[in-house]
Amino acid sequence: MLPLPRPNLANVKPYKPGKPIEELIRELKLKGEVIKLASNENPLGASPKAIAAIRKFIAESYLYPDDNVYYLRQALAKKFKLDMDWVMVGDGSVELIYLACLAYLRPEDELLVSEHSFIIAKIGARVMDSRVTEIPLRDDYTHDLSRILKSINSATKIIYIDNPINPLGTIVKKRELGQFIEQVPEDVLVILDEAYYEYIATKDYPDSIKYLRDGKNVMILRTYSKIYGLAGLRLGYGLSKPEIIANLMKVRYPFNVNRLAQIAGIAALKDLRHAQRSRKINEAGKKFLYPELKKLKLFFIPTYANFIFVSFVEDSHVIYERLLRLGVITRTVKEYGFPNALRITIGTPAQNRRLIEALKQVVRR
Repeated sequence: MLPLPRPNLANVKPYKPGKPIEELIRELKLKGEVIKLASNENPLGASPKAIAAIRKFIAESYLYPDDNVYYLRQALAKKFKLDMDWVMVGDGSVELIYLACLAYLRPEDELLVSEHSFIIAKIGARVMDSRVTEIPLRDDYTHDLSRILKSINSATKIIYIDNPINPLGTIVKKRELGQFIEQVPEDVLVILDEAYYEYIATKDYPDSIKYLRDGKNVMILRTYSKIYGLAGLRLGYGLSKPEIIANLMKVRYPFNVNRLAQIAGIAALKDLRHAQRSRKINEAGKKFLYPELKKLKLFFIPTYANFIFVSFVEDSHVIYERLLRLGVITRTVKEYGFPNALRITIGTPAQNRRLIEALKQVVRR
């Protein structure tokens, strides 16, 4: 006999991360260089200023971290011209999505989310035994905000909008999102997940902090895992009203942000050169990859993020496995409703060339 879990856990499918490089080498005994284009990590690596800060303070690793994350919250508050109690730091921004579900969802409540959006909010809602209502995307693969508005009801407590959408890379623009936020009822929390914010160049991207200043019940999420290259340290942050932040703080576990992550986060904010280089290499990668994918007659969606959604004429797992044997790790997105697609991170020029050469071999087969 075993202890019985809550029945609703039968509906929870754990998050599936991208395959680590060391796992692939172990499984297939590959001897050449393996490149990972699966998890949207920064191909330039971590911020050099963050690395220097870690080296300087690594001897302090025996100490518990600051539970209030005071100095990093102070730096973020200064950057965004907010008071500190409007800022919360998490073990990656995904933790804050999960904490919002713990703090705000009951079994009788509802999460509204687009059908093909990032999956963590759906997992969090199902853990809380809440209803998850998935809204189809528009034909252009963007959020159908008008349909989301029409779906709001008395049970709706959270609306989750990833902008750009992971794994598609599309965005909703400033005017449309602003009109949407104005119409959302005051008792609904809107989570705006902007994990790829720093990569976006268009002036049509929403200024979401304006919604906060206007008193709207939004929580803006951003991460250090992408542009700053600190995915391994697990660091993200949320900006919201102090009352909302306070509720999330009640359900987090103590010392959720490790000491070195806090130190690296402060240093990375000052590393403007690394962020600029990361944006530049990402834009160059798009310019190279788009025409190459067209030559291969593959369907793809132009992206605002640091990854590209690419679709094939056969099961993506077959393509994925063939690429693995060529030392290229990508990411299937079947759990997002796309059985024939891969999400592929934009890499360095050498990695992008390697990817295209591998795809040529795979497509010819």
